Amino acid sequence: MSYERTNIQQMTGYSSGEQPRQAQVIKLNTNENPYPASAAVAQALAGIRVEDLRRYPQPLANGFRQVAADYHQVEVDNIIATNGGDELIRLLITTFVDPGQTIAIAEPSYSLYPVLAAIQNCPVTRIDLQEDWQMAPDFAERLNASGARLAFIVNPHAPSGVLTPVARLREIAQSFDGVLVIDEAYVDFIDPELAYNAVPLIQTLNNVVILRTMSKGYSLAGLRFAYGIGARELVAPMLYKTRDSYNTDVISQVLATAALADREHAALGWQKVREERERVGQALCAMGFSCSPSQSNFLLARVPLHDSRYESPEILARECYQRLKDEGILVRYFDMPRLRDKLRITIGTAQENNQLLHHLESCLRPE
Repeated sequence: MSYERTNIQQMTGYSSGEQPRQAQVIKLNTNENPYPASAAVAQALAGIRVEDLRRYPQPLANGFRQVAADYHQVEVDNIIATNGGDELIRLLITTFVDPGQTIAIAEPSYSLYPVLAAIQNCPVTRIDLQEDWQMAPDFAERLNASGARLAFIVNPHAPSGVLTPVARLREIAQSFDGVLVIDEAYVDFIDPELAYNAVPLIQTLNNVVILRTMSKGYSLAGLRFAYGIGARELVAPMLYKTRDSYNTDVISQVLATAALADREHAALGWQKVREERERVGQALCAMGFSCSPSQSNFLLARVPLHDSRYESPEILARECYQRLKDEGILVRYFDMPRLRDKLRITIGTAQENNQLLHHLESCLRPE
């Protein structure tokens, strides 16, 4: 006899990217930052005393929330700190969507969204993106037609890296009858000259929540710390009703605050990633790959279509993925529609990227 709820029995759990056992593996599969966090983070970590851990942390992470509010020029009441972006996603679903109500996502998208929806026993409407990975002109209308109470948009999009302009996001939010979540996990890697900033949307729209994380841009994936930005009426129920008590710990609060306050250091790494993204993209194109115009810290690369050794580009993509893995280089391969002929490649250090390019050339070289 099973004691699981029926919907839990029937669902499939989230599958994380491969975590290598060997330290020498070049890990370009989970979009981590290739550069370490700032010295300010190391200094903050060194300043934490063991005796500090015997007391509970500040319940709402108010120190961090104030730094985040100052940075984004909003009020503290517009900020909620969470145990990674995944906790914020779960809070949004459990706070705003009844079991049985619909959640909508752009397809393809972050594979955790449907998993958390299934836990809440919510059906998911998947709205296919266009060939250029942008949302169709009638995207908002299709959201409303689905009856969705909550919709997720990753921007820059994952796994393509394509950026949707703020004006388009505003149009969708204004037309949508539910809560629109803009997942900006990769926002720090957007080219500065684009002047992208979606935060002002929360000042005029009471149905928008923006997800930010310290995992990617601030090199703190191992810390599990993120935050949401939204209208007070959206943040308050999560902050005071559905959030776990003491959901972020003493160490994570201190280090996340130090990292966000030292954005000048983080920005140096963002620029290096942008430069390498451009270089790697050009090198891949020279080999015959085609890459989406990414504003993230990764590239979605479609394998060349002209290799007569393989029956299809899908087979070549799997072969490249496996051969790279055999050489100690991990990239991401998605066995799903529209992605089977592609590899998602996280931008690493220049040395790591050079090794990747060398081995990819070997994969494509006639034997």
